[in-house]
Formats: sequence, C-alpha cells, structure tokens
Amino acid sequence: MTPKIKELRRSYGFDEVAIVPGDITINPEQTNIDFKVGNITFTVPILAAAMDAVTDVNFAILMSKLGGLAVLNLDGVQTRYDNPQEILAEIARTPADKVTALLQKVYSEPIKDNLVGERIRAIKKGGGTCAVSAAPASAKRLAPLAVEAKADIFVVQATVTTARHVSKSYRGLIFAELCQSLPIPVVVGNCVSYSACLELMRTGIAGILIGVGPGAACTSREVLGIGVPQITATMDCAAARDAYLKESGRYVPIITDGGFRKGGDLCKAFVAGADAVMIGSIFAQTREAPGLGYHWGMAHPHPALPRGTRIKVGTTGTLQQILFGPTSVTDGSQNLVGALRTAMGVCGVTTIPEMHHVEMIVAPAITTEGKSWQLSSCR
Repeated sequence: MTPKIKELRRSYGFDEVAIVPGDITINPEQTNIDFKVGNITFTVPILAAAMDAVTDVNFAILMSKLGGLAVLNLDGVQTRYDNPQEILAEIARTPADKVTALLQKVYSEPIKDNLVGERIRAIKKGGGTCAVSAAPASAKRLAPLAVEAKADIFVVQATVTTARHVSKSYRGLIFAELCQSLPIPVVVGNCVSYSACLELMRTGIAGILIGVGPGAACTSREVLGIGVPQITATMDCAAARDAYLKESGRYVPIITDGGFRKGGDLCKAFVAGADAVMIGSIFAQTREAPGLGYHWGMAHPHPALPRGTRIKVGTTGTLQQILFGPTSVTDGSQNLVGALRTAMGVCGVTTIPEMHHVEMIVAPAITTEGKSWQLSSCR
C-alpha cells in the first residue's frame, strides 16, 4: 500500500514575484494612499514597529507628524526603566557574544505602571497619535492603563496570535471581550493563515498584523521553524479580509509586518492585498531611532530563548528621507512613499484598494536579471 504523503503548498516571498504595469499610467501626485484604523485616518499607510530599537516617545511624535503611525511597546525598556536611553546605549555597546544574555536580563525587569501613563501622555502632549503594544500575557493589565492615559490605539502582539488559545489559566485573554471593553480600536498580530485571520476578525478587532518571523532581527524561523513568506501570507489573509467583509459588512484592514528591505518590497505587499505595512529595520537605520544603529527582536517572552538577534543596521538618513526622500542611496531603502506612489501611477491606480487588483507574477529572476554589474559591485 502506498503511504499517504503530506502535500506541500508553494509559497512566495518578496524576491520571487513582480508587479505587472497597467495599461494606463497616472501622475503619482494624484494617488491617494490614506489608511484607516477605526475612525482614525493616516495619510501615510506605514507603521513603525513596536520595537525598542525603533520606537520611543520622540520617534512616535515625529512619525505621527509625518502622517504615519509608530507603535510604542509597553513591554519594552520604555516602561521598565526611568532611564531607557542608558539601557539602550548599553545594549548598543555590548559585545555580540554577550548581548543575548544582556537582553534576557534587561527584559526581566518588571514593567512599572506609572511609566506606562507617562510615556503615553508624553506622546499626546507632543501632538502625536498614540498607539501602544502589549503581549497577550500583559494585555489585560496594561490596556486599562493605556486607555486612562488617552492612548488612541491598542495593539496586542505576539509571535503567533490566534482567536483560540489553550492555557492552564482559568480565563485567558479573550479578544471579543477586550474589544468590547475598550473605547479605542484594538489591532492584533501576528497571523499568516486564512482561517486564523478570519476567526480573529470575527472577534471585533479593528486591524490585524500579518507576518511570522520575516523581520531582519527576528529568529522565530530559525529557532522554531515557523513562518510563511510574506507575499503568500498577505494574499491568504487578504482573502480572509474580503470574505469577512462579505460576511459582516465590516472592513478590517490587514497590515503586512516585517521583511521589508526596499520600496519594491513595500509596493509588492500592497499588490498582494495589504492595506498598510509595518516596518522595523529600515526605520532602525534613521538618525532619530533610539537603537543607535542597532536593531533586535522582542516578540518572544520565553526567558531561556533569544528575544531575537541584535543586528547592526547602521544609520543611513533621517526619518524624513526614509519616507519622502530626497534619497541618498540607490538600494530603494529611502523615499518609500515616493516608491509607492510611483508604482501606483505606473499601474494606473489611484487608491490602495485598487492596488489590490493589480496583476502580480511569479518572477524569481526579477532581482537578478540583467543586474550582473550591480551584483558584482556589492561583493
């Protein structure tokens, strides 16, 4: 008898696909890239990751003023230490062979309730829209503090998030109850499958983060072996979003989170179905980033597993340059908004929802075809 073999489905990442130009072109300045969470509208559909090397109070204020949104991690150093700048500097200067142990030690310090309110109020005082993030284990405790301090959006984020979680706890985090109890939009993540995404949307959430392990500083794929390449994950979850819209009449935006290296990746995510994107390592390279040219993962809470490797990303420009240019590099990591608007113009679409219907093809040679001189110059 022939044994039944498990079938594997082919999946695709950013470097394996390409966007097909449209039959007409549009002036990039005529495109509308607005993005909405709950009743809050952003003119730039880009979020800065809830990571200590990316978002602090000052970065959140600046990102908001530029039209996007930065998410402050309430499980990070900003709420564990009165002097987070000193801790961040210590992480940056610690030798590579000792930094994992240091990170485990740094994040073992208890979260201080008073600092949660202080950081949120500082962002609001600076004129920023305030989004904050918490792990599922601390969400029920931190959410009321965030609401009291007038946060605008609450994010619940873990390596993998589902609507049903089995635990020894008598009563764990129930998203439907959390959404009903909070007067602000709740965004959750991370998710990569159609079925899990659909179930999460049915709980009443206002947005969902897509991606497991693609980030430059994430180690989930190496340590745990889990993840789905971002193009396929985005397409599957976009299908769930569309199915839920037909089912309920409610549109829940999906936010592709992680794995971006250049503007082309960002554009491909929107064609795959993303309503917005969340970026970490590219923003960690900005002069305003608190990581001082370094970046590290934070999602996994296990005390004996790495929280993500620390990588040196350097400093390449200002946040203004990264988002709007003028670009000083040729690798596509600056002027992300310009890249998106230009791609939309070339595809002949004026809005992000129209971008979802643009043709995309499997094209593994897209980054190497005819680029022998560029590739050799990088060696």
